[in-house]
Amino acid sequence: MATRPVLVYDGDCGFCRRWVARWRGATADAVDYETSVDAAPRFPEIPRERFAQAVVFVDGEGHATFGAEAVFRALATAPGRAGPLWLFEHVPGFAAASNFLYAWVAGHRPLLSRVSGWLWGPSLVPPGDRFTTWLFIRLLAVVYAIAFASLAVQVRGLIGHDGILPARGWLDAVHAQLGPAGHWYVPTLFWFGAGDGALVGLCVAGTVLAVLLFVGLAPPLTLAALWACYLSLVSVGQDFLSFQWDSLLLEAGFIAIFLAPWRWLSRPASDPSPPRPARWLVRWLVFRLMFSSAAAKLASGDPSWRHLTALTYHYETQCLPPWTAWYAHHLPPAFQRFSAGSMFVIEGLVPLLCFFAPRRLRFAGAFVTIGFQLLIALTGNYGFFNWLTIALCVPLLDDGVFRRVSSPAAGGSSAPPWLVRPVAVLLLALSLVPLSDVLGWKRAWLGPLPALERQLSPLDVVNRYGLFAVMTTRRLEISIEVSDDGTRWRECPFRWKPGAVTKRPAFVAPYHPRLDWQMWFAALSEFGRDRWYLAFCRALLQGSPSVRALLGRDPLPGGAPRYVRGLAYDYRFSDAATRKATGAWWTRELVGPYGPALALQGDRLVVAPFETLP
Repeated sequence: MATRPVLVYDGDCGFCRRWVARWRGATADAVDYETSVDAAPRFPEIPRERFAQAVVFVDGEGHATFGAEAVFRALATAPGRAGPLWLFEHVPGFAAASNFLYAWVAGHRPLLSRVSGWLWGPSLVPPGDRFTTWLFIRLLAVVYAIAFASLAVQVRGLIGHDGILPARGWLDAVHAQLGPAGHWYVPTLFWFGAGDGALVGLCVAGTVLAVLLFVGLAPPLTLAALWACYLSLVSVGQDFLSFQWDSLLLEAGFIAIFLAPWRWLSRPASDPSPPRPARWLVRWLVFRLMFSSAAAKLASGDPSWRHLTALTYHYETQCLPPWTAWYAHHLPPAFQRFSAGSMFVIEGLVPLLCFFAPRRLRFAGAFVTIGFQLLIALTGNYGFFNWLTIALCVPLLDDGVFRRVSSPAAGGSSAPPWLVRPVAVLLLALSLVPLSDVLGWKRAWLGPLPALERQLSPLDVVNRYGLFAVMTTRRLEISIEVSDDGTRWRECPFRWKPGAVTKRPAFVAPYHPRLDWQMWFAALSEFGRDRWYLAFCRALLQGSPSVRALLGRDPLPGGAPRYVRGLAYDYRFSDAATRKATGAWWTRELVGPYGPALALQGDRLVVAPFETLP
């Protein structure tokens, strides 16, 4: 008659007791655990010396296995932990390596007991992840609220009816080219209507949903709605919602749907334990984000990264430097090289060595990454990127960090395994495509995955990461000027990007001024290559109120200019003496026109018939 499986271990060995306590938590009621002293009389067919040599697993039919195989068979009774046993039984060499390693561990148990304490802490039993998951989802709710709210005040000027790149016109063009298939390649709710009211309304709805998520109302449904709303905006946002942190928020938000407790009201004291595959997906995402950033810099061949000189340019040439960047820029070159080297360690080695390591190493990797993100936030304006990355580091921790040990859940359930596991396997497989691209590996080894990843790419559930792969070594700024007569020109001041040299660089993050950011990108490319820039000039000439609202003080209040032009300036941080004497944070030198002066002829943008320089 079948009985409950039993794992027999040496009850006098502290190392064995600690690991058995961990395994007991994983297998729950599927396996009984007994010391060899208690169990040996029940199994007279097993020689006593075998109990002293290795752990013994006796299955429900009375069949005994020993050592590494015994451990794998015991763990295989737990959901999602059958992988090691499959490898043991099917992969050549794995069984021999496992048995050799088990024998080595058995011969060094006192030493490894101390090492286990260093790496995992006093107890090997995981304290749980329910509060940690609860905290991560609240932080994600805050990031969602920031993203939606900051977009709500810009969306009309960016993609509204009178905006720079109207969403309605974009959708019409997609439908004209692709027909019904456009609904898949541009997945958005705005197919039902893309007027200003719908755009602003969806941003407001997203902000409200983020508040509901924060208070814990129906987390999976709220997260699914948030993801759908933000995907709808990204799909029609064109150049203005094409940033890596937009993609990162969508990917993190999609995974969170399966991580959140499936109940109507979430409370950390009573939420169910989060699904293990979903927890690992979050860790895998933050690993890919950080590791890809280092790999992209090395793979680009950029000499400033290879020679560790990139940070001598970075603080001055980044998109929207705050005033702290002025001070960071003037740090000694030796410190800048040390910082660049440290960056490679934090982005490349720390994720590789720590993010999937034992508990205390994983915590160290999380805190180092969080500190790194805080330093970036102190010297740059990257929207909600740093805060989202910090939130993604939270699942690297567990409830023990917050002095909480999970108590039994009062009710509710987590996402069902039949749903989570296939999604986790699919996302893991698809993520190998962008990771291989960053590493410079050929896609052939991935078989059909690249084609599948390309088909699913409109959903933004798996994305490519790698910021600052090539360092910008020169800061060009485009000054937009308008005129009524082609003789007297007035500069259009932007709210956040550098303009007047005495204007103090400001902190704006986590708010993301998307037009100011795009002006930085436009300065890196040739005139005419950015469709949005020409559309921006047209909107200024048409006097669009929503576009002019994106700027600072209106140089021609109450009317539309007849002409617009861009002048390219070379900006550099002033030195300490200049700033002390004049109060100027920048010095600038006119490089020349950024394209010709433009005018409107009907609705058509044309070149104005005069020189662009004064």
